[in-house]
Amino acid sequence: MSPTATSLFDATARPNPAGHRDLDVTALPVPAPDGVTLIDVREPHEFVGELGHVPGATLVPLATVPAQSVTWDKNRTYVVICRSGGRSGQAAQALTRLGFSRVINLVGGMLAWNQAGLKTEK
Repeated sequence: MSPTATSLFDATARPNPAGHRDLDVTALPVPAPDGVTLIDVREPHEFVGELGHVPGATLVPLATVPAQSVTWDKNRTYVVICRSGGRSGQAAQALTRLGFSRVINLVGGMLAWNQAGLKTEK
């Protein structure tokens, strides 16, 4: 059975004290399940740089997340990605503060994704 947005959020991702959830790179299915949006919060040159990006991810640089998110569905599941997990953790906290209820930080970011040998796009 393929994963769903609900199973990814509720059963797979671990609660974080900041209000979002954390997910190991090996637990993120690609393509993402229906109802899951992948948000990469790095800068444009990083998104297409040597680490690449997760297939299907949308680039939304960290500084633009609050403004961009005003049009997003607050009940959808969002997986936030960066280089190492720091900026995506900040974005996950910001989205949680803005009222998003299903936010996941990809732990270790693209460094961990590449180390695990997972597919990327550039």
